[in-house]
Amino acid sequence: MHVKHLLLIATLALAACASQESKDDELSEAELYRQAQSALDDKSYTTAVNKLKALESRYPFGRYAEQAQLELIYAYYKNMEPEAAKSAADRFIRLHPQHPQVDYAYYLKGLAAFDQDNGLLARFMPLDMSKRDPGAARDSYNEFARLTSRYPNSRYAPDAKQRMIFLRNRLAANEVHVGQYYLTRKAYVAAANRGRYVVENFQETPAVGDGLALMVEAYQHLGLDDLAASSLATLKLNYPQHPSLDNGRFVPRESMDERGWLARATLGLVETDTTLEPGETRASQDVQRQYEEAEDALPDELKTERKRSWWSRLTFGLFD
Repeated sequence: MHVKHLLLIATLALAACASQESKDDELSEAELYRQAQSALDDKSYTTAVNKLKALESRYPFGRYAEQAQLELIYAYYKNMEPEAAKSAADRFIRLHPQHPQVDYAYYLKGLAAFDQDNGLLARFMPLDMSKRDPGAARDSYNEFARLTSRYPNSRYAPDAKQRMIFLRNRLAANEVHVGQYYLTRKAYVAAANRGRYVVENFQETPAVGDGLALMVEAYQHLGLDDLAASSLATLKLNYPQHPSLDNGRFVPRESMDERGWLARATLGLVETDTTLEPGETRASQDVQRQYEEAEDALPDELKTERKRSWWSRLTFGLFD
């Protein structure tokens, strides 16, 4: 019974869509455009998208065709379809590179990427957006940069420049977060490179001080005292109130690494704590250690008196 009801609903929906398409086919270009404008005014963006698409497909060379393509970008953007909005903007820019309102297409493309990260959770919960994937923020920054460089006198350029400042700060903060993650993983070369990248490429952002602090700590862990000292001097001179400084003394986030130079140079891939016997590997050492721990945990009455080699125990006596 439920299946029949679902089929009936689906049939009615398809019929309604077909009826609507049939009605749209009967409308003139001017009427379709008027209805699309009315839907935009009423914030019925799905309807506006459908009307504008119908107008463009039925009258591709009509008087409203170019305007419909431009307003379709806006309808997609307001309907929270950022990928469709960016695709429509790319198409308009490709077809009409000399259009007097092509700067608007660039601006909407940047806005679509700008809002792509700001979903419902980001709007209503205190999320740190700089810790999220910066892909959309980077795309938005690039689109706004194209707009301001190609159309510096555009009416949208001032807003685009303000958004670029915000996005640049976010991208710089993201680089710092990545560098701090590398510190916790003891990947000090990668952390130092991230800090240097922030200092060299994101000047005049609040993250420059954090980038210098990353460099100081990473160089200290690597034993590069000269580089650490010069970075610390720059940090003290330009950011004397930075949280990593306590009365002029640098306070590292992570404890100093006690590993050998080879372990530090290989980012922990090669440890030198214990000596390997010929033919032995780190994996076999781990298995041996686990076996010994399990054997020690056995009751005394179950422990064997026969002393076997680690190879015998590892192979369960198959090669004794």
